[in-house]
Parts: sequence; C-alpha cells; structure tokens
Amino acid sequence: MEIHAYEKLWLALALVLIVGFIGTITYGAAGVGIEMIDDKGGTVDPATLDEHPKFGDPGVEKTGENQYDVYVVARQFVFEPGTTEPIRVPEGSTVTFHVTASDVIHGFEVVGTNANTMAIPGQVAEFTVEFDEPGEYGLLCNEYCGSGHHVMEGKLVVMEQSEFDSWYEQQQQEGEN
Repeated sequence: MEIHAYEKLWLALALVLIVGFIGTITYGAAGVGIEMIDDKGGTVDPATLDEHPKFGDPGVEKTGENQYDVYVVARQFVFEPGTTEPIRVPEGSTVTFHVTASDVIHGFEVVGTNANTMAIPGQVAEFTVEFDEPGEYGLLCNEYCGSGHHVMEGKLVVMEQSEFDSWYEQQQQEGEN
C-alpha cells in the first residue's frame, strides 16, 4: 500500500499540531509557576465561624519575620476585613491568606496580582502572595453571590514597614483593651 505524498504531509502536520497542543497545555499547567489551590487549608463549620479562634475575629496576624497570615471571611456582600476596614500588610512581606465563606460561594481576587480563589462555605482556601512595593489593591468578588454581588469589593493596603509597625502595635493595644 502506497501513501500519497500529500497524505504524508497532512499526517505529519496533524501530528505536529497534536504535539504542539500537548506541549502548550503542559507548559500552561506546570511551566509558569502557577499553583492551583488545594485542600491543605482544611475545613470549618460555616454556621459557627463567629466562634472560631481565627475566623471569629478575622484580620492580620504576624507569624514570623516579615511573614503574616490574613484571615478573611466572605459574606453577602462584604469581605471581613477588607470592605469596611482595609486589610493592611507591610511592603516586602510574605502574606498567607486563609479565605472562607459563611453563606454562599464567593470569589476573592486581589486585583493586579495572581491572587485569586473561590471562597466556599466550609472550606478554607490558603494561598501565599509577596508584596514588594507599597500601594493599594482592590479586592473583588468574581463569583456571582446574589443581588448585591456588584457592590462586593474591598481594599488591601500595602504600607511602608515603619507605618505598618505603628498601625499593627496600635491594633494589638486596642485588642488587649
């Protein structure tokens, strides 16, 4: 059986396309350093979040030298903290976000970064971001969560280290009182 030259050419082009598609998908999935959110954040009971040691009073917590944990609860139609009071972190810090929801599925995106996850009731999404420069970032919900979805936004402020230290110390003193 003889295969015509044009058939050989089309067969070769199809194989090159298939290999190219597989290579593109592999690079997109593993080559650019983007990690998927996994279940290492654990679970919580959304009905008792107010009694949880971390999510009962969500906010910023220092965990090491220039390392911070931020606990965020998404509720219809606010991020707590983030909407009424901005989340504040120092420049040059490594911040691990722990995000959950108390009612319905929400999105949690730090605009202008690659920080983006779903906030699912009962699940804790955990991801880490480094903030090198002072500035303000928007927070927004990118999962439809109800009639007020369009107003669900917040703010993250990356402050200079000395300014943050003063603010953080003041917050600690107010928490003791």
